[in-house]
Amino acid sequence: QVHMAESGGGLVQAGGSVRLSCAVSGPTFNNGAMAWFRQAPDKDHEFVAAITWSLGDTSYGDSVNGRFTISRDIAMNTMYLQMGNLKPEDTAVYYCAATLRYSGSLWTLRPLSTYEFWGRGTQVTVSS
Repeated sequence: QVHMAESGGGLVQAGGSVRLSCAVSGPTFNNGAMAWFRQAPDKDHEFVAAITWSLGDTSYGDSVNGRFTISRDIAMNTMYLQMGNLKPEDTAVYYCAATLRYSGSLWTLRPLSTYEFWGRGTQVTVSS
């Protein structure tokens, strides 16, 4: 059984920074990948970023590219999302997700359906 727990959300001013963490317990993800998604009020889930567990290859959504950085600490079984130059439109619940199987194509990490495991989410609110 995989357990995932996000932390690090909160209230931040526009232009500020925050780092989210996602701690994972359970099987190893040597052949898998992890990602961050977000959901703003009354909107669908949006792909934010993904990272392959073994090589650390990354992919970013267009709205965050250049402002957010995804990383992972294999020894700690933890994934991070460093968020910078935050904007009010970044306000959302942020979810971490994981899959044990990575196909080898970063494009396959964008759909929600790729992931078998999800955290409960952490709220990030950006004030203007």
